[in-house]
Amino acid sequence: MENETQNHNVYGAYFAPLRSSDGVKMLVDGLSSAELEFIPEHWLSYTAPPASVHTALALMYCFFTAAALIGNSLVIYIFATTKSLRTSSNLLILNLAVFDFIMMAKAPIFIYNSAMRGFAIGSLGCQIFALVGSYSGIGAAMTNLRIAYDRHSTITRPLDGRLSHGKALLLIACVWIYTTPWSLLPLFRIWGRFVPEGYLTACSFDYLTNTFDTKLFTGCIFIFAYAIPLCLIMYYYSGIVKQVFAHEAALREQAKKMNVESLRSNHNAAAESAEIRIAKAALTVCFLYVASWTPYGIMSLIGAFGDQQLLSPGVTMIPAIACKGVACIDPWVYAISHPKYRQELQRRMPWLQIREPDDNVSTGTNNTTNSAAPAATA
Repeated sequence: MENETQNHNVYGAYFAPLRSSDGVKMLVDGLSSAELEFIPEHWLSYTAPPASVHTALALMYCFFTAAALIGNSLVIYIFATTKSLRTSSNLLILNLAVFDFIMMAKAPIFIYNSAMRGFAIGSLGCQIFALVGSYSGIGAAMTNLRIAYDRHSTITRPLDGRLSHGKALLLIACVWIYTTPWSLLPLFRIWGRFVPEGYLTACSFDYLTNTFDTKLFTGCIFIFAYAIPLCLIMYYYSGIVKQVFAHEAALREQAKKMNVESLRSNHNAAAESAEIRIAKAALTVCFLYVASWTPYGIMSLIGAFGDQQLLSPGVTMIPAIACKGVACIDPWVYAISHPKYRQELQRRMPWLQIREPDDNVSTGTNNTTNSAAPAATA
């Protein structure tokens, strides 16, 4: 740690005359030597961006924050206050919404830094921003894995694969426990550390300092917080698709033997087949996970093991934006497409004009029609 401090002070002393002599505003202009200790040397050689860049990023984060907080707040409120929706599987969706909510709850720190055009809140704000980001990012990834596991068990083992309430709570507890070491170790600088990145308005774990500990931490967090969950999610969803394909094939074969078009009483030739709908859902879940964290994973590997010159401040903002964008989309994918959730929204907020058919109304209509048919016959 002492060597890192000395290196930062040396770099700060080196670039100070450069800034004063040529009049070029650098990213680190106006920072004290104590603040420079938190900034990787990689960022010291970059000039400050135009004010319009900070303004554009602040406006984008304002939009993401509003969309994510409103969407995930609705999910948390509806799922937590509706008894029929407090199922074991939906507890996992609720946990995901909590992680997505806190991911964007830290955005005001970034917005303020962008408005002030730099490292305005300082090291304390940076540590809070990175700590919340670590918990929410890794926690969301692991919750996605638990959701994939739950759906795989339910579909492939319909008789004994459903989660109990206790097991769902245990899985959620395991997610938080698993996430804690990856968040607290860098916070207390036991292994790794949290540092500013990009335009020094956001913070994350250090993947740029050229030390063995930094490289090892980056490699481990890439494997255990990204690669392994991704492989397991793909395994579970591919198993779901395989199971549905096999089930549909068996139904078609049985219908062929019975010389009927389909064994489904409500079969609609114009509707999408069940296997296509399941495949689309699986691909959507996998795509969202890959789209949100692959850019960050690649960037961290480049920073730790590759050519760091590829990582300009603007480039490093792309993965951060991708993660925040997915936090806005998650409520729609996991909950707003849920029929019972839409019915509850329609009941409580009719002005949203959701128009989701009510199961009770449909059942009552069918019963009335069925009872009226014998009377007409008589």
